[in-house]
Amino acid sequence: MRRPLEDGMDSISRAAGTVAFPACFILVAAMNPCPCGYYGCSNRQCRCSVRQIENYRKRISGPLLDRIDIHVDVPLVNFRELTSDVISGESSAVIRERVAAAREIQVARLKMAKLTTNAAMGAKQVRDHCKLDAEGKGYLEHAMQEMNFSARAHDRILKVARTLADLAGKPDITGNEVLEAIQFRTLDRQLFE
Repeated sequence: MRRPLEDGMDSISRAAGTVAFPACFILVAAMNPCPCGYYGCSNRQCRCSVRQIENYRKRISGPLLDRIDIHVDVPLVNFRELTSDVISGESSAVIRERVAAAREIQVARLKMAKLTTNAAMGAKQVRDHCKLDAEGKGYLEHAMQEMNFSARAHDRILKVARTLADLAGKPDITGNEVLEAIQFRTLDRQLFE
């Protein structure tokens, strides 16, 4: 699973030879926060011990976790929100327009490298297109030291921050995008110290 996520290619090796296959896909996965499913829930009590939660989360290997760009906690939705006639937030049409504009920016920026998305950028493109101001560098340096992020997670954070800036229509990455991108690495954090 790691190689297809990293390289976009998978290969099968047998005695007669090796065949490589393209593996371009988006991985979407879900898991509970703990074995009982209620860790961090505001209206239910988690029954799991610290050890059980740590063991449960370790079921996803670090190298695989490093290759997942965005980790998001999704809280339970209460009954009133589910049954409310009032819809809050942006409409799908507005979001679609913003995403289409961001994709156009990415295609134009990465045309020379023959790439179409920030997620496909290699190390060279990350250095060229994900430059940070002093504030952003400070936030990222602090996160790297405090949360022990890997070099791969560092690059993933920069790619997500670049995408967030594109979605906001900003030409440069600011500290806000860096902080938001760091927030999307929830599974990299130590729950208990």
